[in-house]
Amino acid sequence: MTVMGKEPGWEPLADGVGRCRLPVWDCTTGLVVGEGAALLVDAGSSRAEGARLRAWARALAGGDVTHLALTHAHFDHVFGAAEFAGAEIFAAEGANAVFGDSGEREELREDAVRQGLDAGEAEEAAAVLVRPGREVRDRLTLRLGGGREVLLANMGAAHSPHDLAVVVPGDPTVVFCGDLVEESGEPQAGPDAVPSRWPAALDRLLALGGEDALYVPGHGAVVDTAFVRAQRDALAARFGVSR
Repeated sequence: MTVMGKEPGWEPLADGVGRCRLPVWDCTTGLVVGEGAALLVDAGSSRAEGARLRAWARALAGGDVTHLALTHAHFDHVFGAAEFAGAEIFAAEGANAVFGDSGEREELREDAVRQGLDAGEAEEAAAVLVRPGREVRDRLTLRLGGGREVLLANMGAAHSPHDLAVVVPGDPTVVFCGDLVEESGEPQAGPDAVPSRWPAALDRLLALGGEDALYVPGHGAVVDTAFVRAQRDALAARFGVSR
């Protein structure tokens, strides 16, 4: 994606594949460009951030975002989703229980404010939170045109109750991990995490990506297989999970 450098903060990862590290929470958004189609991975932490991402993605892809994959239902990854009208939105099976429930949306709003998002922005984003149109039960292949295929993989419950990974085959293969992997700090296990299943989810992630893939954390720098494997072992030790 030779145009990737023309927008601030976008890092090319492979042909037609890049990512941006957003300010404040250092949250990653990914972009995968096909022929006449573009997939965004995660939507930012507010409507304003979502609008900026949509404009950047349009400039990079030469067209609008047609698909949006949400790796998990935490505010810093989903509160910008309302800005992607017309895009087909994907999430792991069960995620609609979060997006569609008023109590769950209120918890997202409260968490956003606790983490430092302006209260008005948090309220606005929670009020218009968009429910994914398609839930991924196991694996789903998206064809974006021009021979570009992307695999959406339901990773089960780990960092959140409904974690989704996005695998872009190529040279190299790029794996968008969501917060299953974090580089800029210790992985966060909030009240909705399922720590007992997290190491196994990382084993499945490694099997999907393979030894030579680039693994893109939800927060932080791009990492390799060795980093993911070490984080898997650290999580297993932290939570007392045996193989």
